[in-house]
Amino acid sequence: MTDKTGGTKGFRERGGWWVVAQGVLFAATVVAPKRGGEWPPAARTAASVFGVPLAGAGAAVTVAGFRALGDNLTAMPHPKDDAALVEDGIYRVVRHPIYSGFILAALGAGLLTRNPVRVLLGIALFVFFDAKSRREEAWLTEKFPAYLAYRQRVKKLLPGLY
Repeated sequence: MTDKTGGTKGFRERGGWWVVAQGVLFAATVVAPKRGGEWPPAARTAASVFGVPLAGAGAAVTVAGFRALGDNLTAMPHPKDDAALVEDGIYRVVRHPIYSGFILAALGAGLLTRNPVRVLLGIALFVFFDAKSRREEAWLTEKFPAYLAYRQRVKKLLPGLY
């Protein structure tokens, strides 16, 4: 018997609590209260200059990640039982583009709204997705022996950097 995630394992075994925590972080990012005073003019300009491309790149990378995964997409970090290893498209550039995209979008939104709490939550998303991806990669390595070589070639969250 399969569950709603496309596999025979339960919520906890497929990493469901990671998804719950992710949802809490997303919600916090959306409703983040704005703290602190008005930013100085130079900081406002810089925030606008960097916020737009970060948010736009985040959205584009996220969509590219969803599209490249196709039928392999699951909300859970545990791969679907019938999943195939995806190494093409945006996955040639970064191993976790959906996570990368969410991080970039949150940081860009924080800058655009000049909301330091939202910027900090974008940084928290980076830390969270780094930890979540470590667990996910253990499962991917277990399922796909070729994943080890893929990890050597492609950076995890920041193309060319990390």
